[in-house]
Amino acid sequence: MKLSVIGAGNMGGALIKGWAKSGKVDNLTVADKNESLLQQMKEDCPQINVTTDNIEAVKDADVIVLVVKPWLMKMVLAEVRHVLDFDRQIIVSDAANFTTGMLAEELCQEGQYFYVIPNIAAEFCASMSFIAQGPKASDDSLKEVEELYGLVGDTLVVDENLVGPGMMMASCGIAYVMRYIRAQMEGGCEMGFYPQQAKQIALQTMQGAVSLLKATGWHPEEAIDKVTTPGGVTIKGLNELDHAGFNSAVIRSLKAGLK
Repeated sequence: MKLSVIGAGNMGGALIKGWAKSGKVDNLTVADKNESLLQQMKEDCPQINVTTDNIEAVKDADVIVLVVKPWLMKMVLAEVRHVLDFDRQIIVSDAANFTTGMLAEELCQEGQYFYVIPNIAAEFCASMSFIAQGPKASDDSLKEVEELYGLVGDTLVVDENLVGPGMMMASCGIAYVMRYIRAQMEGGCEMGFYPQQAKQIALQTMQGAVSLLKATGWHPEEAIDKVTTPGGVTIKGLNELDHAGFNSAVIRSLKAGLK
């Protein structure tokens, strides 16, 4: 497979590094107008090809992944449209809210279009990616896209209207998880731990919770019951979270970006 990625910013860079690290993408071309960014990317991933020419990047590609800001998508698509092979090439939008229908509209033709939202943990092959298949995209193309994003983490094929909620849970959500970890660190410092110690505790606790749920398949409340005893310290802390509106705050944060 010849894979071309347009856009080497934070999200594009995370995907590129993840695919390069996987060792399973043997022909990866990266296009970006920022030459210094491309030079750094080439130093980090010597096996990739880099160019500032978007047309050159997409010309012979099998899969084209567009990871530019949403407001730049129209300009990039207008630039490359005349060299695209709509019968053969798979075209993926990784731009927030730039759907398969918008790809068809801007390119003035139906094709093998996908709308995919990963997150920045792709660099460490730990992304959660949501994949929506365009109405004219084949199941064979879907399989290729699933396998590609599966190299950088978990994938979930969803209806296109669920990519936005998925983005809030996993892409924006990764920032919300970071904010919880920061709060736990601050609490640890207040109780007497040094910041790095508090960070170590918070990260290992988060990892332990995730590992436990993945290994057992338990609902989170089932796991909570294992560490909550009548009159114990855990239930007192949980009740404080409830009094502070923790659940409501999390739900509201996830829904905020959909308004």
